[in-house]
Amino acid sequence: MGNAILKQKHFHDEAAAFAMLESIMWPHGPVCPFCKATDRIGKLENQRSKPSKKNPEGALIHGLWKCYHCRKKFTVRKGTVFEDSHLELHLWFQAAFLMCSSKKGVSSNQLHRTLGCTLKTAWFVSHRLREAMAPSGKQEPMGGIGRILEADETYIGKRRGRSSGPSTFVSCFGWMAPPLIKSEQKIVSLVERGGSVRSFHVDRVDGATVKSIILQNADKQSELMTDEAPAYIRTGWQFAAHYSVNHSQEEWGRDYAHTNTIEGYFSIFKRGMKGIYQHCKEKHLHRYLAEFDFRYSHRIALGVNDEARTVRALQGAAGKRLTYGPSRENRAT
Repeated sequence: MGNAILKQKHFHDEAAAFAMLESIMWPHGPVCPFCKATDRIGKLENQRSKPSKKNPEGALIHGLWKCYHCRKKFTVRKGTVFEDSHLELHLWFQAAFLMCSSKKGVSSNQLHRTLGCTLKTAWFVSHRLREAMAPSGKQEPMGGIGRILEADETYIGKRRGRSSGPSTFVSCFGWMAPPLIKSEQKIVSLVERGGSVRSFHVDRVDGATVKSIILQNADKQSELMTDEAPAYIRTGWQFAAHYSVNHSQEEWGRDYAHTNTIEGYFSIFKRGMKGIYQHCKEKHLHRYLAEFDFRYSHRIALGVNDEARTVRALQGAAGKRLTYGPSRENRAT
């Protein structure tokens, strides 16, 4: 199925790629990114860039439009994560499909080999696509009447004693103390059974932090499932019902009270971080969480196939820009 999708024209032809992105970003016709006009906008055909050594006659400019209100020229890339990128748009489509259809992600090294671009460009592309996957604006509370939410925390970090060399990820679930983890990175997640997930990189896992995250993102009419950690007790009182399981006593489920759903999500996340990406600077962790959250919240079980998931990721590219680049200190593969 994936190979059949990748044979579509917009994955290989630049003009088709621009037409596809325009249909995604402008479903009702072109919109000027400068003055927001929707009329008196014309397409400029056969426009070329300035001559260069690589293109003596100038490269053909695809998808160029002109607004006759503000007299400015633009393409559909303007004001998106694709702006100012020298990588062809059809390769962006390939990268987006690979990242959205791979359950545990695709490394920058793999994108570098598959797309035939430099590793620096692959890193650039992958981080900007993660930014496109991140939610935009204020989100509605999760759950509701009759809905079940599960909350839990987890840790990933560097193995104690490995002060040099590449980071080695080890991990444990929230109910396990992390004595073997040095410089651990802490994550709190909230998942709706049969629905979406939201994850947060936090500095501390304590009652105040957990309470703030849950109350800001969950409908209090939901039923809340957690483990026995004290941080959830006072928060649980504010929900329609609160059930906890005692993992320290090897209690994994009691009737429908369990946290197996969120632990399943953590398993996917950690397999991707340890097996695919292998190491990640803490300042980039929230982007990886956005990537895994997006794929889980738009999974096949919810009726979203790989192609539809890619389109939804590209829709999130509007109004987002990242201007930083990779370096020896912050490159994450």
